[in-house]
Amino acid sequence: MSVTERFLRYISYDTQSNEDSSTIPSTSKQWALSNVLYEECLSLFDQVEQGKDGIIYATLEATKVDDAIGFLAHMDTATEISGANVSPQRIQDYEGQSISLKNGLVIDPEIYPALKQCIHDDLIVTDGNTLLGGDDKAGIAIILTAIEQIRAIPHGKICVAFTVDEEIGRGTDTFDLQKFPVDYAYTIDGDRIDDVEYENFNAAQATITIQGSAIHPGEGKDKLVNASLLAMDFAHCIPHDQTPAHTQGREGFFHLIKLDGDVAKARLVYIIRDHDATKFARKKALMQNVVDALNDKYGQRFSIEMHDQYHNMAEFMSDMTPVNRAKQAIQHLGIEPVSIPIRGGTDGAMLSEKGLSCPNLGTGTFLHHGPREFASITKMEQMVDILVQMIKGI
Repeated sequence: MSVTERFLRYISYDTQSNEDSSTIPSTSKQWALSNVLYEECLSLFDQVEQGKDGIIYATLEATKVDDAIGFLAHMDTATEISGANVSPQRIQDYEGQSISLKNGLVIDPEIYPALKQCIHDDLIVTDGNTLLGGDDKAGIAIILTAIEQIRAIPHGKICVAFTVDEEIGRGTDTFDLQKFPVDYAYTIDGDRIDDVEYENFNAAQATITIQGSAIHPGEGKDKLVNASLLAMDFAHCIPHDQTPAHTQGREGFFHLIKLDGDVAKARLVYIIRDHDATKFARKKALMQNVVDALNDKYGQRFSIEMHDQYHNMAEFMSDMTPVNRAKQAIQHLGIEPVSIPIRGGTDGAMLSEKGLSCPNLGTGTFLHHGPREFASITKMEQMVDILVQMIKGI
């Protein structure tokens, strides 16, 4: 199959993960794609295993002496918007115009300049009702299409893994490194195909729970304490200029991702991000300080649960061999490589922390996690060529 055929096949499966679930994977529907990939891999690899967690491990044994290299992508899609019943639309030879979708949505290249990188590319967009699924089904399609070509050339050991629940930060919780015996690896989980990413956010999540005092409002004088109003008070204490809407580059943020409650009880869920470890620690301390200050003000009604999710892989990238190898392959195809800090994280960040260097490469898909997500078929095909070139060597 071509990379496009694979991609269109995979996005037909709804694989959205669920952070409120305690199962592994977090949604049973991820198993449907896992089963499809397992069957497909049987015809491409020397060894294939499907774990009890749904993760697929596959190996091509070496036919020449070279570094053992791994490639990874994840099966699940983002939690913000549905990935069910995706209706892909194809645009041939994109000429730079705004793209109109359903529900009045428009992808305007002046607002979303990623489109300007794709002039004269063939594109796939959504109809405006769902996300597309390029994050990260494009990565899966690219890897397996490249493997078809790699099988026919001399190569070192190649290991491939497809993970679950990456979008909710659990992609490597049960990952078995013994089933992935490589010198270094790459997640194929970014957007720009010229970008070799080896720096990402430090990440934490904080859940603030607020206990109110409910009573009939007619008798509420000096008795009623509205937990939802206290939640609003907490949100106002977080610096407004340190949110995703006001930051870029290496600037970190606090991001309120969930707010629910009533008079008796309320809950806020934040994610905290920063590339710099010191600033990251200060942001976490600020959250705790706000809780302490509001407890002093309102009488011990606030509690916080906070945990780290992943850390900046740059701290663990002592050997730049995988970065240099990827950049050489990109250059060989006439593209000038860059390395831009990731304003997010990947399975590779957690694997790097566990001792497996794992920078991130692009997919040729853009505007992830929303209905304006789109894929460049042209760039996906180029990414296949980049992976093959990495194995060929220069």
